Amino acid sequence: MDGSGNRLLPADAFPLFQEGIGLVLSRWSALQLAVDNEWGGRDSRRKVELLCSDIFTWFTQNKETLYIDDLEMILDETMLSLNTQVDDGSIEEVAEKLIFMHEECVDGNFSSIERLRQSPLPRGAHSHVSQAMSDDEEEEEEDDDDDGGNGGDGMRNDMMVDAIQQQQQPRAVNQPRRPEASAPAEDGWVQVTSRRSSRGTRN
Repeated sequence: MDGSGNRLLPADAFPLFQEGIGLVLSRWSALQLAVDNEWGGRDSRRKVELLCSDIFTWFTQNKETLYIDDLEMILDETMLSLNTQVDDGSIEEVAEKLIFMHEECVDGNFSSIERLRQSPLPRGAHSHVSQAMSDDEEEEEEDDDDDGGNGGDGMRNDMMVDAIQQQQQPRAVNQPRRPEASAPAEDGWVQVTSRRSSRGTRN
């Protein structure tokens, strides 16, 4: 553990990095599904704008070592604020892409951002994404079941989005310090290891 801290992004790279954050999030199918359906309410899109700002601040104002686990927590908390449960590993994938893109930008390399500009927007969810229900909604669904209908099961099925499952790369969980890049994946990204030995894999 070298304790070297965060490699700060040059100020002239701020605009491109901000654009890159927006591009990554705009291609996160689970997030866009929640926004399009306003699962987080009418201000769902505003919550995503705040997420972009929070991510940028986390990278640029944090002088300590950046840990991918903390970034995953920021992403996860935003999805929960959008009443959305994501169980496909895409939170970890998005965090890895952002970490790697930041490292590239620090080195003056913006190729990943250019690739994102040229990549198409997602047409649908690539994962199992479900809308989380409030306590009142759950009680209302239980009442429907008590009436003898199968509407409750139908509602649950309707709230599950079934699409293509993306195979996720195994994530190391024993890396003690800053994430390290491994071999490039087919899409041009590299896999980044988690750094907290005390944290297990995400269920």
